[in-house]
Amino acid sequence: MRVTDPVVVLTKARTACEIRAVTDWTSANYPQARIVGPPVDIDFDELSPDTLLVPVRAVWLPAVRQGQRRVTLGDVLVLSNPRRPLGIVQPIIRKRRPDSLRVVAGAPATIAELRERYSQHQAEGAPFAEFVVFQASMSAERAERQIVGDRYKVPRLVAEQISSSSRFQTSAAKLAAELGRPTDAVVAEATDKLSTFVATQSRLMDDIFSATFNRLHERAWNVTVDVDNLNTLRTLNKSTGLVFLPSHRSYVDPLVLATVLRDNDFPPNLVLGGNNLSFWPVGPVARRAGMIFIRRKFGADPVYKFAMRSYLAYIVEKRFNLEWYIEGGRSRTGKLRKPKLGLLTYVVDAVGQLEEADVTIVPTSIVYDQLQEIGAMAAEDAGGTKKPEGVGWLLRYAKAQRNYLGEARVRFGTPISMRAALDDAGEGRARLEKVAFRVMDEINSATPISATSLAGFALLGAQDRAYTLAEIEAILAPLLDYIDRRDLPGPDPALCRGTGLAQTLRVLAGNGVVSCYDGGSEPVWSIVADNHAVAAYYRNGALHHFVDRAIVEVAMLAVAEGEVRAGLHPTTEHDGPAENATETASAAAGAESGSSVVDEGLLAASQREALRIRDLLKFEFFFPPKTEFLHRLGLELDFLAPGWRAVTPTQEWTYEVLHGHTGGLLARRTLQPFFDAQLVFATRLVELGSNAREKDDLIADCLGLGRQLALQGVVRSKDSVSKDLYDGCYQLADNRGLIHGEDHDDVGAARHSWLDEVESMRQRLARIASIEEIQPAVWSEVAR
Repeated sequence: MRVTDPVVVLTKARTACEIRAVTDWTSANYPQARIVGPPVDIDFDELSPDTLLVPVRAVWLPAVRQGQRRVTLGDVLVLSNPRRPLGIVQPIIRKRRPDSLRVVAGAPATIAELRERYSQHQAEGAPFAEFVVFQASMSAERAERQIVGDRYKVPRLVAEQISSSSRFQTSAAKLAAELGRPTDAVVAEATDKLSTFVATQSRLMDDIFSATFNRLHERAWNVTVDVDNLNTLRTLNKSTGLVFLPSHRSYVDPLVLATVLRDNDFPPNLVLGGNNLSFWPVGPVARRAGMIFIRRKFGADPVYKFAMRSYLAYIVEKRFNLEWYIEGGRSRTGKLRKPKLGLLTYVVDAVGQLEEADVTIVPTSIVYDQLQEIGAMAAEDAGGTKKPEGVGWLLRYAKAQRNYLGEARVRFGTPISMRAALDDAGEGRARLEKVAFRVMDEINSATPISATSLAGFALLGAQDRAYTLAEIEAILAPLLDYIDRRDLPGPDPALCRGTGLAQTLRVLAGNGVVSCYDGGSEPVWSIVADNHAVAAYYRNGALHHFVDRAIVEVAMLAVAEGEVRAGLHPTTEHDGPAENATETASAAAGAESGSSVVDEGLLAASQREALRIRDLLKFEFFFPPKTEFLHRLGLELDFLAPGWRAVTPTQEWTYEVLHGHTGGLLARRTLQPFFDAQLVFATRLVELGSNAREKDDLIADCLGLGRQLALQGVVRSKDSVSKDLYDGCYQLADNRGLIHGEDHDDVGAARHSWLDEVESMRQRLARIASIEEIQPAVWSEVAR
């Protein structure tokens, strides 16, 4: 800037106190400058193109409370906003706390520079003065965040920016032509729909929302987080927007994650959620704190889709952080649900619209020692009806959250570049599914194993019986060793043995999950009647860590007992999620497992069998591509049978390995519920002959049949009587053409074949149970 160039200070100072502060700042920094406000009143055509515009803002800071400057609920109750105090009290506040008022200046720009930006980004006909107002506001906002912190980074004037952009206007005109409607009408409707879901954030409401609703989790859990990964994310956030995709366990998930990010000075996430939670008073407050309430389904409304896509493109371009729950709803079983791809599709489209733009996906795991809401979710999974949310529901929920429930653990998987993930996924209809499944696999990898999940693992054996403390400890001892050797994110071992284990069980007993009978010579613990689904919820959160090992055990047993022999043709797999139909089991069987395949006979046969088991479970767990899956099985063999690469895997050797790990076999407790559920579903399909039945009716039939078979002792896992598990069975049967029979001439025979396959798996699990029967000697040794 030349000395002679004019300077105009643009400010929105609104009171005498604020104007005086801005005037003092201007005299010290730009003595010859002219102070103007509001800037929309300026005729910019009369100013020289070299005129320098300096955005300046008066910023009020709340008092320091517990080490932080934050508005409290008490401030609101007395109708005071410390961030915008009434003009009459401002001089008093400034006299008492001179540091309460700061003057900040944004990056200056000349009128010529602003006109160049305007020509590049604004739609034709948009007023230049409004563009200058917005640019000044954004510049001052960035300067203000240097004082208040990144946790108060919030988007401003969003709907106005989007609807006035040239990209929006051009896309709206294209959509109007496709719909055969006037462009102005489509623009007006899209702008109106933008206003229904755009989050109108304010710092005041962000403080109030956290101060009010954080009580829903602050008493119930002690929240922990891996700080090292947070530091990595903070560095990434300087150059790219973050998209947090957490597992969904509880209504408080967004509150817990928001607290973690806020306490570590991250910008607040814009959280996409269903409009079922937009009821008063939650909706109005939450929306102003960053919640974006959207319709559950809007595929039939092209203008709504266009507005949503435009909004997400804006968020990506401006590098605001996003958050949504990719499962689409809370898990009813403790396992991750199948990902919903709708919002991910829109973000991918948004990245594609912007040249060289990218976002970083952050797979996020949130796990709780205990949850009050599991009972209601288990009832829904057993066939009950979900109660609608409302004020009464919120009050009941808040009341239930008063009791301490242990820890809530927030962990982050490896960050994923959206563009890189799409490139790795290749082309084709399964591209987005592959990205989503990679995210789910990362969430699973980051998910910590809790002591309550291991307690459920021990008590939910195939036998419905009570266990002594020593027996439970004996079951968990090899499992803890396995967790340690695999370097899995396990619990404090002290909580799984001795007095720590007793305390874990007492906490579960206090919430009605387990019971203790102490009327005999020593106490015994068991699952409370009809609460198997609740205990299973905790167990299922950890099962994915053990499923590869379980598959190895079952496949090895098949080899040992001669059910699988070398030289057999590979079982034909059915195309599943994110799978390539041309990638056959035989190709994968030749892949290297660990370092090299030592035997092309029995080992290749066991690999094929492992892939067949994987195919049966592909709608229950998120498996990696086949080559990586076989590599993981090789690593599992390293733990199960060190030195296996130097051994010819005969049947005798395989059986010896299994018998040598009687205390550490995981297959029965890991896989029994899923094959029990498949038994029920396949049995019902066989009963139908070649007839078809609607999905909901078929699942309802299975709930009834499952309860019957559980009472008869045919189904060994009572927690397998589950709508969610039967839904997975439906997907598997549909994938195999067993529902309507499109892929089979004789669907009845194909259903029988699946039932036989499932029965074979359950028989193997029963034989593994017989191997484990020598464990009482181990228990006695532990007791001594």
